[in-house]
Amino acid sequence: MNDKYFLDTNILIYSFDRHTSRKTRRSQEVLEHALETHQGIISTQVIQEFLNVATTKFSKPLTSSDAYQFLDTVLLPLCAVYPSAELYRLALELQSDTQYSFYDCLIIAAALQANCITLYSEDLHHGHNIRGMIIRNPFLPTTSRNS
Repeated sequence: MNDKYFLDTNILIYSFDRHTSRKTRRSQEVLEHALETHQGIISTQVIQEFLNVATTKFSKPLTSSDAYQFLDTVLLPLCAVYPSAELYRLALELQSDTQYSFYDCLIIAAALQANCITLYSEDLHHGHNIRGMIIRNPFLPTTSRNS
């Protein structure tokens, strides 16, 4: 059975957030599960967005050394989707179908290309089914997360 799931950038960002302990714990759980089971997937877009935020916008930005270490131990092992003409075409098609932004559609397209059954994101509509893949907000209470 395919149990692969895609992690949007916000999941990675919250794993470093000191101000929202509930979201921090939940995002760390999801991230640890992704690494342990090899079921979690990200794309190069997620790497780019995360490193930009982590090195410039965190209240205490990651040092170059810490950014390299996180890249090598977390981001690259999870990365399974790279830019391609097909990815961009699918994102444009999804943008037309869903009315999400182009960058959100790139995330959705990457998740679909990786054959993920779930896309974890706080930024997209929880429970939305896009071509058989369900968007889930992992920060909602458990009863809402399962719907």
